[in-house]
Formats: sequence, C-alpha cells, structure tokens
Amino acid sequence: MVDDDPSVRCGLSSFLRSFDYDVVTFESATDMLAAIGDATGDRQPHCVISDVQMPGMTGVQMFLRMIDAGIRLPTIFITAYPMPALQQQALENGAIAFLIKPVRGNDLADAIATSLAT
Repeated sequence: MVDDDPSVRCGLSSFLRSFDYDVVTFESATDMLAAIGDATGDRQPHCVISDVQMPGMTGVQMFLRMIDAGIRLPTIFITAYPMPALQQQALENGAIAFLIKPVRGNDLADAIATSLAT
C-alpha cells in the first residue's frame, strides 16, 4: 500500500490485516517502485493499493511506470481529490478500482477480492 499520509497507511494496513492479508506499506511511489523492482517470486505483491495525490510522483504516474516496466499488478487507487481525467486514465490502463476517501471498508474489500481473482 502506498500513501504519503501515515494515519491512512496505519488505518488501512490495520483494516487489511484484519482480513489476514500481509501488508507492506510505502510512503512514496518512488519507494514502492524500488521495492517492487527488487521483489521476486513469493515476495512480489498480489495487489497494489495506492493514493493518487502524493509528493514527487502520483499514484497514477507510478502505475504507468510499472506498466512500462512490464510489471502488471492489480492496482486499486484511493483519493481524497477525485479527478475524472486521472480516474479515466487509470481505469483505461487496467486499474481495478478508483475509490474516494474516506474509503468504505466494503468497497475496498470488494476491490481487493476482484484484484485477487484476476
């Protein structure tokens, strides 16, 4: 999970762990890209949850860089500032969902279930 806000990372990771998911958090898209580039085999994530607006690199920019690098992971975006153009770009490039903060637990759980089924 990638979010620059520590309280969001903490809250969402606790929520996800309540479903017995292993969760690794990153405070920036750059940190996520570095980690995912080093991950192999069972260390490769099965799903990415990312904030959209972050300093340095947005979640959508991170997602597009992953695609360009041949890394195709089911990705769910969360944002407090929905922008139709970014939402359209993310979904057209294969994102699973684009959820608005505060994220409803059921919506996130459904999006994760969809991502893990792909």
